[in-house]
Amino acid sequence: MNKVYPDADAAIFDIADGVTLMSGGFGLSGNPENLIKALHKRGTRGLTVISNNCGTDHKGLGVLLQARQIKKMISSYVGENKNFEQQFLSGELEVELVPQGTLAERIRAGGAGIRAFFTPTGVGTVVADGKEVRDFGGVACVLESGLTADFAFVKAWKGDTHGNLVFRYTAQNFNPMMATAGRITIAEVEELVPAGALDPNHIHTPGIFVQRILQGVDYEKPIEQRTVRPRPSA
Repeated sequence: MNKVYPDADAAIFDIADGVTLMSGGFGLSGNPENLIKALHKRGTRGLTVISNNCGTDHKGLGVLLQARQIKKMISSYVGENKNFEQQFLSGELEVELVPQGTLAERIRAGGAGIRAFFTPTGVGTVVADGKEVRDFGGVACVLESGLTADFAFVKAWKGDTHGNLVFRYTAQNFNPMMATAGRITIAEVEELVPAGALDPNHIHTPGIFVQRILQGVDYEKPIEQRTVRPRPSA
């Protein structure tokens, strides 16, 4: 039951070119920083990456994009990454843009074994192009498929040696559902504790969904746009 790996390099030993990868986080919050850096160092290429966004030009998944390691992005937001925009417009990068709520539900569905579902989101837009549209009680809905991946990278606040995970704040966006949708889920945590040390009532992701876990190090936790209120005048 001990699922602990000594570091991120060891945990990604079998990630080959061309795999599909989910990576948790929202913006740069809750990013699996150690795993992303290890994959960058490994040089794995031709990746299809499922993530809400692709980091910034120099942080998060953006480092993989800059190194031309990503072939396709399935995401909901381009936003802070000019390199993402440039590669998309030049045709270097294949992009499947998905409404954010639909992306979350596609991942949740994939993890739950639900092959597809109908939603009204996107009907009448390019999102529905080439997809089945059906009427339910007078509401047109488009058929969306569930998403799974060969590997899922997730980042948690605490975890134990059996792979049970506890998340904090916005790190709960995408990380818990991606943990269920990866064939092999690799979790990095800020604090790794012995099995039995976590209160069962506080566990967000049971260890059954996690195949590998490691103690993360040297977290930067960068902020995309630091905004503060003006200081009151003296």
